[in-house]
Amino acid sequence: MISLARYAALLEPRELRQIFAASMIGRLPIGITGLAILILVQSASGSFAQGGAATGCYVAGLAAVAPALGRIIDRYGPRPVLIACGLLFPAALCALVLGVSKGVPAWLVLGLAAAAGASFPPITVCMRTFLKRRLGEDMLLATAYSLESVLIEMIFIVGPMLVALFVAVASPALAVLAAAGCGFGGTILFLRLPALRAWHVAPPVRRSLLGVLAEPGFAPLIGVILCYSIAFGLMEIGLTAYATEAGTPALAGVLLGLMSAGSAVGGLAYGSRSWHLPLARQFAAMLGLMGAGLALLVLPWGPWSFALWTVLAGVVMAPALIIQSMLVAKAARPEHLSEAFTWSASALLSGVGIGLAAGGGMLEFYRSAAALAAAASAAFLGALMARLTLGTAAR
Repeated sequence: MISLARYAALLEPRELRQIFAASMIGRLPIGITGLAILILVQSASGSFAQGGAATGCYVAGLAAVAPALGRIIDRYGPRPVLIACGLLFPAALCALVLGVSKGVPAWLVLGLAAAAGASFPPITVCMRTFLKRRLGEDMLLATAYSLESVLIEMIFIVGPMLVALFVAVASPALAVLAAAGCGFGGTILFLRLPALRAWHVAPPVRRSLLGVLAEPGFAPLIGVILCYSIAFGLMEIGLTAYATEAGTPALAGVLLGLMSAGSAVGGLAYGSRSWHLPLARQFAAMLGLMGAGLALLVLPWGPWSFALWTVLAGVVMAPALIIQSMLVAKAARPEHLSEAFTWSASALLSGVGIGLAAGGGMLEFYRSAAALAAAASAAFLGALMARLTLGTAAR
């Protein structure tokens, strides 16, 4: 059962309502940009390979630069980073649209896509750092991260729908420009919040070149995140392949939306209650359940039954991401908190990319069930790693 009492208590302070609302606008490009770039480049070049390469460069730029941005936030606060990214991100997307329309060389298109990813405003990192500092170890912190996860799931549902609308009524270029506008406007709104103006930089206990990676237990946690996020990439391409095999490629969007809906429900349920197991054991359990749900999708279901199991398989995904955020927050000292969240985000993105690439190669020789079985295996392996390497975490 889902109780909304904790969510009402969480959003009672005005500053929390403001920061969640402003962050949603600034983060809407999360669900728009990758797909919009893919369609923009593909429609101009006639090649899905070029479109996929551009999207891959966008994600690579995001994953590669995020830890450095996190370290700067820890040292100097979020304002310099957000101001720079709030200007560079829309500029890179506008340049990408202009470059594609002018037929610039492919290497320049890929470079502009990578620049857009590298300059994506790190609002999610700022949000999670702020919530940890604002709520501390309070029971509402889990509720706050649950709401965060649900909002991200909603962005992944709404974003692709907006892309489809822009493409249908205008052009892929308008979808990319809409992402640029949301990134700029949302970042400005976020910067004007009193909570951001009152941000205090935590004094360092000691300096280390490795930063948060030198913290005991943090590197194994990143390894677990990288492992189980591979399951996300394999699952995404596996669902897309299932829809193609069923003769209805558009079904892929429906299946991914249903899984996100199940994930959102699971996130709301997790954050509405107290859980007494240590976080590390919760993490292992959720990853194990994720593996079991993905394994069920390997069976030869018809489309309706498959869609139902897709919803159920998604239920534990948001709780796994919530527990991940809680573990990251506990593993890092205050002066490394933003960097810690960027490392976890980079590991997640890298794992999804690896899963997509591995699944694509696998589908050259096998059917969708093979990719889904590999996704289940990655989740089970992540559960085993969590149980063995994070056993002493978050008692």
